[in-house]
Amino acid sequence: MVFTPYNMMMDFALMSLLLVVAQILRSKVRMMQNLFLPSSVMAGFLGLFCGKHFFNIIPFSNDISDYPYLLIVFLFGSLFLGQSAGKISLKRVIDDCGNVFFLNLAAEVGQFAMALTIGGIIFHFFFPELHNGFTLLMPAGFCGGHGYAAAIGGSLMEISGWAEALTIGQTFATIGILSSVFGGIVLINIAVRIGQTKIIKTTSDLPEHMKTGFIPAEETKPLGMATVHSIALDPLAWHFCLILIATAGGYYSYHFLRIYLAGYTPAMMCLSMLAGVGLVFIMKLLKMARYIDKEAVTRIGSTSTDYLVGFGIAAIDPNIVVEYAIPLIILILIGISYSLFYLFFISKNFFEKYWFERGIFTYGWTTGVVSMGITLLRIVDPEFRTETLDKYGMAYVFIAIFEIIIVSLTPMLVAKGFGLLTGIMLLIFWLILLSSSYYRYSPLRQKVKTGNYSLWKILFSFEKK
Repeated sequence: MVFTPYNMMMDFALMSLLLVVAQILRSKVRMMQNLFLPSSVMAGFLGLFCGKHFFNIIPFSNDISDYPYLLIVFLFGSLFLGQSAGKISLKRVIDDCGNVFFLNLAAEVGQFAMALTIGGIIFHFFFPELHNGFTLLMPAGFCGGHGYAAAIGGSLMEISGWAEALTIGQTFATIGILSSVFGGIVLINIAVRIGQTKIIKTTSDLPEHMKTGFIPAEETKPLGMATVHSIALDPLAWHFCLILIATAGGYYSYHFLRIYLAGYTPAMMCLSMLAGVGLVFIMKLLKMARYIDKEAVTRIGSTSTDYLVGFGIAAIDPNIVVEYAIPLIILILIGISYSLFYLFFISKNFFEKYWFERGIFTYGWTTGVVSMGITLLRIVDPEFRTETLDKYGMAYVFIAIFEIIIVSLTPMLVAKGFGLLTGIMLLIFWLILLSSSYYRYSPLRQKVKTGNYSLWKILFSFEKK
């Protein structure tokens, strides 16, 4: 099928139909509500099974596999547009929410480190023919979901021409979200039964709109502020234009730099992010930065992620999944085992209180995405009394810096054959972060000091703290 603008328009129209159908199903079918599956994931599976690889009912074009990376470039262009609520210093973050900062950053760094070191060693001996970037795609899909998988998979495809990277990355992301949803629900039910949750005693207390996905009229809120008068330009069009300008900046700068930095060109999505920073700087010079509403930009960027997830799942090629089945399973087991270890050992012994609530949030986003972590947290902490989300939100200002570095540099290093070295460096950084949390905040430190320390007790006991 030859690409035409109508192909792209109809692809997005068909995915829009699937998103609406999935949302209606979520609101009507009790079983789907209890699973807490995002509508975008359900739409992706509908697209996958109704697409050309299975029933061939929905006439998607052959270009849908390219859309996830296109959408992540668009999303990255929106990240730094808009005024921040205020300056937050690193000192304030460490003072106010140090253990949340150290442990959540360590959770992400550690998953990349484990995949690159353990996975790299295993695959070096047993699957030497695998592409160097294969191990990188598991933490990309687990920690960052379909967005990171598209970003890192797209970078590997650009740098080394590995066309299968996107499909493999989206597969990891899909398995990760399913592990987050199903595994998280099982873990929460077990924790409730054995008395490890501090706030809820049953999982049936959630508000109905969290299950159906539709917000009642009395709880609705505005999507953003209108900073441009519609008589001149629609406010949503204004913000949409700004994001597309940043996206175009990333696209054209990538192709320009590719001429002069062959093989070492920064990823397109990182360049679109930098273009967004440059655009904000220009708007400040023109004294117009106040006309960029952060909430409106965030909503547009979040909209792109729903389509990204839908297309990411719908574009999965089962033949590639079958071809790489064994290494996929090995890395999936490594990823899930790491997240469980982090919940039952690190979170249980490094968080002073509300260890399960804070730990299940971390489990949710290290297997799925942050939104899945929030969903699981909301189940065990409906009113956010643990302040986990508030502290994470503050800490994320600086966690995001490390994420950008990881997304920008690791694909290039891994594609050039430095995967194991990168993994070892991240492993050292992971240990430093855990040590920082241990010496500053951890109740485990007090256990060691008093001699009340048993590895078996810490790993497997469920005494209340």
